[in-house]
Amino acid sequence: MIPWLDSALKPHCPATSTALAEPAGLLAAGGQLGVDWLLLAYRNGIFPWFNEGEPILWWSPAPRTVLYPAHFHASRSLRKLERQARYQITEDQRFDAVIAACAAARAGQRGTWINSQMIDAYGRMHRAGHAHSIECLEGDELVGGLYGIAIGRVFFGESMFSLRDNASKLCLRHLAGCGRYKLIDCQLPTPHLRSLGAVEISRESFRAALARWTGPVDSGPTG
Repeated sequence: MIPWLDSALKPHCPATSTALAEPAGLLAAGGQLGVDWLLLAYRNGIFPWFNEGEPILWWSPAPRTVLYPAHFHASRSLRKLERQARYQITEDQRFDAVIAACAAARAGQRGTWINSQMIDAYGRMHRAGHAHSIECLEGDELVGGLYGIAIGRVFFGESMFSLRDNASKLCLRHLAGCGRYKLIDCQLPTPHLRSLGAVEISRESFRAALARWTGPVDSGPTG
């Protein structure tokens, strides 16, 4: 049984150590997707993930998949593509288009969980200066991108898309190489992320990283 978060109260969340083993990482339901709620959640290693028509569900899986920017693995083909200067990489120029492209259903890729509530919520986070996008452009055409939440020296990646081979990888390489972040949260493992250097760390290690690079974790309950 998971707790229900009362949206009439100030933002709050349970200790992440209480997350369920099955479904893996499910922590709580309810609450709301306001900026204050999302900032509190991310600072504590918690993110929303739910389908249209469901209550808001909050997750904190362990182990946690992360990418240390210094360990980003660029394949020979990716480095070659980068040298060709075929694409232009930009930041925060087309946030709404990036999240819409990530939300579009694509065979074999996560995407449909980005429902209308999530799009509205992350749009508000972007306008408040907390959510950011990286775009890959071919001429004026958006062909790849990613978006997520930045708090301190941690970037919490949410989703990415590619309409050209390796376009999203170029965006992630730009993010890893920008020098602003010590840790990129990837949430859950995939072969794609592992090929780029992502690793899995314990909940305790992840919480320690958040405390170090986002400031003290400030929820109330800990663990």
